[in-house]
Amino acid sequence: MSEPINLDELDRRILNTLQTDASHTNTELAELVHVSPPTCSRRVKQLSDSGVIERQVAIVDPAKVGARLTAIVEITLDVQAAERMHEFEALAQQEAAVMQCYRVSPGPDFVLIVQVADMPAYHTLAHRLFTAHANVRNVKAYFSTHRAKFDTRIAV
Repeated sequence: MSEPINLDELDRRILNTLQTDASHTNTELAELVHVSPPTCSRRVKQLSDSGVIERQVAIVDPAKVGARLTAIVEITLDVQAAERMHEFEALAQQEAAVMQCYRVSPGPDFVLIVQVADMPAYHTLAHRLFTAHANVRNVKAYFSTHRAKFDTRIAV
């Protein structure tokens, strides 16, 4: 893991504003954070170059694009050797329906957040990623019945 970057108040204002809405033009962003456009542009570039800003994306409503089923899946591997853990991570990263993949401890080896159209789509994914993978010992899935909160913002 890398060390945290020292952020000043302007960096924090920029990050908080971009995390709420990254579609602002540089001029709009500069006005919102109370600096000149050149200063704002330079700071955003520094935040991007340093890796603080990883990327800018659009957040899509899963239901509006037909991905209505969210599954939180615990995976326990049979063999936890480093190369076997990396092997499973690589498989999970290749699956478009796997939105997030975490190696965790204690408990299962991985927790995945999966977004699919419906239960048949989940079963297809489960067979491809879990059942067909010889090193998966246990799968425990939880299916979301209601999403009370979803946010991508990190408090800075």
